[in-house]
Amino acid sequence: FQYGLHVSMLTSPSSFIKELVNHTCEQRYGLVLNAWQLSRIWSFIVSIFSIGGLIGSLCAGHLVATYGRRRCLMVNNAVAIGGALLMLLSKSTMSFEMIIIARLLYGLNSGIGLTAHALYVLECAPKRLRGMLGVSLSTFASMGKFFGQLLGISELLGTTDRWPWLLGFSGFTGLLQMLTLPILPESPRFLLLDRNDRAGCEAAARRLWSSKVDHASEMEDMQAEHAALRGVRIHSVKELFLERSVRWQLITTLVTFTTVQLCGINAVYLYSFEVFTAAGIPSHQLRYAALGTGLCEVSTSVACVLVIESTGRRVLLFRGYMGMAATLALLTLTLYLQAHVSWMPYCSMVLIFVFIFFFSSGPSGVTTSLPGEIYTQSFKSPAFTAGTTINWAGLFILGMVFPLIVENLEYFCFLIFFFFCFFSAVFVWYVVPETKNRTVLEIAVAFKQMHHKRRAMEEVKEDELTSDCVLCNKATKL
Repeated sequence: FQYGLHVSMLTSPSSFIKELVNHTCEQRYGLVLNAWQLSRIWSFIVSIFSIGGLIGSLCAGHLVATYGRRRCLMVNNAVAIGGALLMLLSKSTMSFEMIIIARLLYGLNSGIGLTAHALYVLECAPKRLRGMLGVSLSTFASMGKFFGQLLGISELLGTTDRWPWLLGFSGFTGLLQMLTLPILPESPRFLLLDRNDRAGCEAAARRLWSSKVDHASEMEDMQAEHAALRGVRIHSVKELFLERSVRWQLITTLVTFTTVQLCGINAVYLYSFEVFTAAGIPSHQLRYAALGTGLCEVSTSVACVLVIESTGRRVLLFRGYMGMAATLALLTLTLYLQAHVSWMPYCSMVLIFVFIFFFSSGPSGVTTSLPGEIYTQSFKSPAFTAGTTINWAGLFILGMVFPLIVENLEYFCFLIFFFFCFFSAVFVWYVVPETKNRTVLEIAVAFKQMHHKRRAMEEVKEDELTSDCVLCNKATKL
């Protein structure tokens, strides 16, 4: 939730923050900033969040493995509260530097929180609810984005006097989480597999799971993984990249996390204002139209939670990427034609909502929780670190490069994102096995079987080619 809130909260008060930057530089340094200088400072305020997230994601794997999932989440909320206090004081002290530091702290909080939250939720969930609770991560991130948009309207906190409270709102959510987390137990899987605490694991499982959950079966699965990992320590990110046994899991993580940033969702949100304007929506009502896109993302994410266990992760990923690729191709066409056909902007508006639907119903929800399902316990922390690091690095690079891409290619930039979506759909269909109703060990075996089967087929083809060459040579001699 806090991650989504931090992503969307700067949209509304951007003009107020720029005004604060101008006044601070003029009063403190006697400088009058031109448009280019102001835009550079604003870009830095926006992008410092990604840098903080990148640092947080690099530290997260070690922190959650050393101190535990729950404790890491509790301490991490103190970072968010510290950032919120700086945001609240920034206007009264006339210091935009406080906003920069607070954005860095918010990024650090989000980078650590995404990894710790994903691990904690997935390890606390029984097998039959693992996918549903895993997708809930993106659902709450979507809710955070929506609440950031909602709180930013002028009727609530998007005003000259109240915008610091908007930027500091995540301090309240951090405080709420800090007060409620001590009620919950530590992850059962962490207690058994990382701390070798069977009694603590059983006690945590009894507190978390109802009588409807097959406790014996769940404990049996954890014991099997514990036996398989006996004497195996938690691996580092470097060891993850060098380990041949998880090569296909690693490639899957790299591809899926990269495509989430390069699928075009940011471009679609950017062009939504242009499309809404062309469709006749007044400029002062564009913010309310944007709330519609946020509400669409939230409602679709909730629907994904309900269908993931019956549909499966692999199918949702494939359908999502193929649907997004088709929508991007059509959206490029409608944006090209909307200057010539009067009703074409309405088609573009519908396609924007269709794209958000496909994004939220598959890639957005499944990708975040995927490392928690396809890796054994010893590789989970470095896998989440690698995935979230790619996510944050992609977000930062895209924030720097994307304006240049749009400036030069305009709406044809969607064709670049079309390629990434189509490639990912093909990759998921041929490389990623289904994880529904499977244990971590069964999923690891499925990856190995797919890889060995492919290698065996290649060896058969090589043998056939060699035998054909031998026959040809014999025929030539005769």
